Amino acid sequence: MQDIELDGTTISVEDQTKFMEILSSMDLNSEDIDVNELYQKIDQMPESVQDVVKPFMDIDKIKKICLFLVALYLVSSLCSFAESILMTDVANNFARSLRGRISVKINKLPLKYFDKHQTGDILSRVTNDVDMIAQTMNQSLASLVSAVVLFVGTVIMMFVTNWIMAITAIVASLLGFVGMSFILKRSQKYFEARQTELGNLNGHIEEVYSGLNVVKVYNGKKEVDKKFDELNKKVYNANRKSQFLSGLMQPIMNFIGNFGYVAVCIVGALLTMNNVISFGVIVAFMTYVRLFTSPLTQIAQSMTSLQSTAAASERVFEFLDEEEMSSQDNITKALDKSKVKGNIEFDHVVFQYDDSDKPTIKDFSAIAKPGQKIAIVGPTGAGKTTMVNLLMKFYDINSGDIRIDGVSTKDLTRENVHDLFTMVLQDTWVFEGSVKENIVYNRKNVSDETVKEVCKEIGLDHFIRTLPHGYDSIISENDSISSGQRQLLTIARGMIKDSPFLILDEATSNVDTRTEELVQDAMDKLTEGRTSFIIAHRLSTIKNADLILVMKEGNIVEQGNHEELIKLNGAYAELYNSQFEL
Repeated sequence: MQDIELDGTTISVEDQTKFMEILSSMDLNSEDIDVNELYQKIDQMPESVQDVVKPFMDIDKIKKICLFLVALYLVSSLCSFAESILMTDVANNFARSLRGRISVKINKLPLKYFDKHQTGDILSRVTNDVDMIAQTMNQSLASLVSAVVLFVGTVIMMFVTNWIMAITAIVASLLGFVGMSFILKRSQKYFEARQTELGNLNGHIEEVYSGLNVVKVYNGKKEVDKKFDELNKKVYNANRKSQFLSGLMQPIMNFIGNFGYVAVCIVGALLTMNNVISFGVIVAFMTYVRLFTSPLTQIAQSMTSLQSTAAASERVFEFLDEEEMSSQDNITKALDKSKVKGNIEFDHVVFQYDDSDKPTIKDFSAIAKPGQKIAIVGPTGAGKTTMVNLLMKFYDINSGDIRIDGVSTKDLTRENVHDLFTMVLQDTWVFEGSVKENIVYNRKNVSDETVKEVCKEIGLDHFIRTLPHGYDSIISENDSISSGQRQLLTIARGMIKDSPFLILDEATSNVDTRTEELVQDAMDKLTEGRTSFIIAHRLSTIKNADLILVMKEGNIVEQGNHEELIKLNGAYAELYNSQFEL
């Protein structure tokens, strides 16, 4: 025997002899070797032998690995933090951009769009659908990107390790993709139906609560609840079917993951038996399969959210793609309201609504001279309000022309036309703000004295002074302000605006007789020097009109002043006398 060197350690002949003596005292061929006894014998061996036999740990290298992992985890945490901030910022900015585009779009849509769509459905697109898009971008998109990156990285590592095992794992997981695509195709229509039915439900709720007094007065609660239940059930069914189908993706992906384990183990065992790979490769691929199927599960979960987002996006972009009012880019003419004389001519105007089978305005021709007070009367549905809407360019006429001081309204921008008119409607609108802000709405450099003077003229000053803070009192649409008081506020708003033309569409319909006299006196002052169009069913309010146009079925059947039309004993006389019949 002689000294030997193993792993840099020299073992002397004496140490070798002692090592052999200790081993000879043990029965190493026995199947039942006591591990504790073995460890005790190793402790009795010479130090040189123990240095070779006992495991060696490179502490310095372990420290380096630990520091590297700590740094890696810190970077990962920072990246996750940055990802959350960036996705939150991107999602909210995108939602803000969508709402801004919707706000701009609303002002470009023709009135016919709002005639055909419920207000609640439009609000649902602005709120629910946009929020759904923002929520998915914030929560699902980031995890989807991470899952895709992990998926690609795992595939690369599998091919680097062993291409046969990699193909085995991928082929086993392809079944998951097939099932996922089948489910996505089947469930998408239910996600779209859910958003549509949710819009219908919101439309019904908005409709009912805006007319809640009518529902209560006519005991319509049972009928309203019945319709609500029907719409709510449709939302429930669409939700149930969409969630059920999308929920199938999670167990399918779990099955594919387990199937991948089995396939890797079987193929790995065959390769190991043929000495193609070692057992460690199988263990590595079992980890790879977990890393491979985990992002697939995340992708499946993200696709569920993305389906809802796709349905919501379709509704939002359908709204944004709606046909807008005709372009005004080529319009160069403009009328200065301070220089307008006040002539308006209707020249054989014809207009028909899109959903109507016959024209509402058939052949309307009339001339309004500067400073004249023109009253338009006629039975309900005669086309009085439609005529005013055409004058304001809310709708485009089918044929004929409307000219202001000889300039066709087709050659003027809608904003220019609106600036020429003061319009007081039957439907009142009050927004949340002070009384003064409601009256001055969108007008600049209006003094408090002017506002108070206008309110005194129409008898509104007394009511305003009874409020807690007078003209600075905050009011809103939900406040308990009577219809007549709202009407007076809108009349005051119209009087503040200094325009050459005035349109009054049943402006005194919601006020009492005494207030009507005050308003009528104020209107007489307001109409001085202005060409005015007055639509009224109370014919007593338009007796002093310079010209009365009697409309029937879209045509002018009579025209003249009050005395002339009474003498004709025609349609106007019949309407006028019917107000005094018992």
